[in-house]
Amino acid sequence: MNRKMSALGRASGCVSALAVIATLVASQQVAAHGYLNDPPSRALACQQGLNKDCGNAQYEPQSVGETTKGFPNGGVADGKIASGAIEAFSALDVQSASRWYKTEILDRKINFDWYYKATHPATKYEYFITRNGWNPNLPLARASFDLTPFCLVDAGGRLPTDQPQGSDGAAREKHECEIPADKSGHHVILGMWTVHDTGGAFHNVVDVNIVAEELAPDGWKTVGNITPTQALLAADKVKVRAMTGEGESAAYSAEITIVDDEEGKPENWSFKLAEKLNQGQVLVRAGIRGEDGAIEPVKGVNKLFAKAESGVNRYELDVLMQEDAAAEMKISTLGSQLELEAGRLTMPFPVLTNRKMNIEATVFDAANKPVGSMTQLVEAGNSLLSVAVRSEPGAHELKLVGVTVDGRTTRQDLVSVELGGEGGSQDYDFVYPEGIANYQSGTKVLADGNVYECLPFPAGGWCKINSHHYVPGVGSNWRDAWIAK
Repeated sequence: MNRKMSALGRASGCVSALAVIATLVASQQVAAHGYLNDPPSRALACQQGLNKDCGNAQYEPQSVGETTKGFPNGGVADGKIASGAIEAFSALDVQSASRWYKTEILDRKINFDWYYKATHPATKYEYFITRNGWNPNLPLARASFDLTPFCLVDAGGRLPTDQPQGSDGAAREKHECEIPADKSGHHVILGMWTVHDTGGAFHNVVDVNIVAEELAPDGWKTVGNITPTQALLAADKVKVRAMTGEGESAAYSAEITIVDDEEGKPENWSFKLAEKLNQGQVLVRAGIRGEDGAIEPVKGVNKLFAKAESGVNRYELDVLMQEDAAAEMKISTLGSQLELEAGRLTMPFPVLTNRKMNIEATVFDAANKPVGSMTQLVEAGNSLLSVAVRSEPGAHELKLVGVTVDGRTTRQDLVSVELGGEGGSQDYDFVYPEGIANYQSGTKVLADGNVYECLPFPAGGWCKINSHHYVPGVGSNWRDAWIAK
């Protein structure tokens, strides 16, 4: 694949030997990237929709907590433990008793599992837990934690996956640990991965509710949650599926259909579903346990309980959303005087929607090759957007795809557009991030109206990491992977 674009508009000047050395040194300092996958880190729970108001953390859980090694004697400052003092992830440092989703820990013997987006050899893994009597409404600080890790794994400088250095994937080994017997209820676990060949370490905090007891005195055991994370519409269905060792048990499952928007509010459908499950049941129950031991539904997160005689060991929550038939999106009239200058154009286009949507726009040339793209979240109403185009004069098409923020509905539109003016002559291989898995040293991409070339080995491996850090010309570490042409 080979495309043409203007050679004009390149950055002038030459790169000094000192700058080249600085770039290479910077690339060597880039740490590995990863996150606690099971139980999920606070940032991964953001990406999974379990946490809200997370800032940029929801898009890049693998970079959250990247900081210097040395905790607790050194490393990140108090109050910045969750984010690793990275400003883009500072929303994770907000701390309160009810802010974050809590993973229920049903067994004190736990296997911690990491997922890596870019591997480096590891020195050790440490797992700390908050003190008994800690204040969950104060920012996380050293004073919040028992500063002796309850679990320490010596990694011996080994790569944490079976794959070559720089590859991504699940951890080779799980870390078998045991949560201290005196810990129960709401706690924060701080998992720390110390990188062996850099000065870096990764902090990942996990919010947990430890209910790891054999059985409550009256025989109830926690087997799941009804966690409402989104609003539903009329005709949507939501179901709790009771799972036993032999599969789903219909007798202990329950389903509701949403009647109207009021019932579709997260706290309301959770309450209704809990009520439905409880009807006629004596061995399973949904709700919150009161001081008298009674389990009653609430408008919010409802726990799911079962007695051993039911055979139910866990619950799964299924949501079946109907398409929003009334959702609309279209491209309004485009301007007629669209002229390329040396092959470049910032092309404006108006969009009309009646729903909040994620918009993806792509401009194709006459050979159906993408010559410009953009994405943006727009509110309902009229929005004037623009896309950077690199192409030759002639016939083009603007393709628009809009997806409602809840993901239930997709709309498309396509318009033809004639581009005049003058073309260019410089080659590129892809419109970023198209085909990112195939990027290698020497690959040229078009991004934000400019061409960038993937750096030579060994830095070329960073080009294929689909992370906002490495977006050409934009990301905080883009120069570790790319050079502007």
